[in-house]
Amino acid sequence: MEIITNERLIRRNARIGQIASLGGLLILAGGMVISFTKPELFSISVTCLLVGFALSQIGIYYGNRWGRRPRPDEMLNQALKGLDWRYTIYHYTTPASHLLVGPAGVWVLLPRQQRGTITYEKGRWRQKGGNLYLKIFAQEGLGRPDLELAGEIEALRRFLKKVLPEDQIPDIQAALVFTHDKTIVDADGAPAPTLHIRNLKEFIRKTAKSKPISLDKAKEIQMAIRSD
Repeated sequence: MEIITNERLIRRNARIGQIASLGGLLILAGGMVISFTKPELFSISVTCLLVGFALSQIGIYYGNRWGRRPRPDEMLNQALKGLDWRYTIYHYTTPASHLLVGPAGVWVLLPRQQRGTITYEKGRWRQKGGNLYLKIFAQEGLGRPDLELAGEIEALRRFLKKVLPEDQIPDIQAALVFTHDKTIVDADGAPAPTLHIRNLKEFIRKTAKSKPISLDKAKEIQMAIRSD
């Protein structure tokens, strides 16, 4: 499998995460000091706490994606290790953050590191269990990953229309991939395939057998992405 990664973007965003996290902690600390030492400046202390918390959340967002090792791209690479030369995975080089192209088709991969039990019931995602402290201070909320996947699919489709005739663009598929060792996935009814990263390679191989695209079509997509 060929791996193409935007290393420059990763370094830049990791730095942003570090600065945001440090800045958020300093502002939070300043707000707490003000609240205890100068209670008459209550409005300033509250502003500091809000700004500090917002910055810390930005730091978490950037840190989880680009600062923490192994990064999501590194975990996907390791999980898919062993796929043959017909596959190429692109990290941060297309409108989809992680894109796999090969005999299994064109796959947008959305890695998430939430722990606990992930379910999808009656149109709603839920995260059960896990550490409450981590959920608030060190982890993003689960949110609506199906909407994020739909957005990346649409952005990728617009991107491919610029380099390929529309009738030559294959179906773009997507999967939600959980990376934490202690995550349990129970979301068979989810709007997109939802699985643990340990099962990703086998899932891709089964898809290549049941719903393959031709090697020529895969190469055409790969060449179109390179030429942009």
